Amino acid sequence: MRECPALDGAQIEGTLAAELGESTMKLAHVSLTARDADKLSNFYKGVFGFVDRRPPKKLSGELFSRGNGLPDVGIYSIWLNFPADHKTFLEIMEYTKTINRGLPAVNEPGYGHLAFSVLDLNKTTELVLQLGGSMQGEVTNFGTETTPHLIVYVRDPEGNILELDQPNAS
Repeated sequence: MRECPALDGAQIEGTLAAELGESTMKLAHVSLTARDADKLSNFYKGVFGFVDRRPPKKLSGELFSRGNGLPDVGIYSIWLNFPADHKTFLEIMEYTKTINRGLPAVNEPGYGHLAFSVLDLNKTTELVLQLGGSMQGEVTNFGTETTPHLIVYVRDPEGNILELDQPNAS
């Protein structure tokens, strides 16, 4: 494994983040491409309590093709957020033309997983399974016996990898 030196103030100097101020940069959204956007949306609503940020939209035309580089693109787009978080959101997009791929591997370069902190890892895992998801790994304690920190990798109904994380699980 390669060593990764920690960043210090000198390494950040002269970067766009330093120029603009770190607080101006933030994660806007995470996008998942779905085979069935409605089904995947219902999964995330049922397991994690997401709500609709706006009504679903059908997007097409030159503007969207120019933006994502796909000719004649057609997209069914759903935006979800947590009830108390109206900034960062989950975008679920179903394209009219898709490329099928196999199940993503945990160690495959690129998008790895979405991680969710949950109050009850076992109940959340049960919900994942009830709503069409599956197990990837097994519940593991990254803490101690007296201060457990539970994690598990699961998959949503389309095979995307999710980490469920329950800190202070005692």
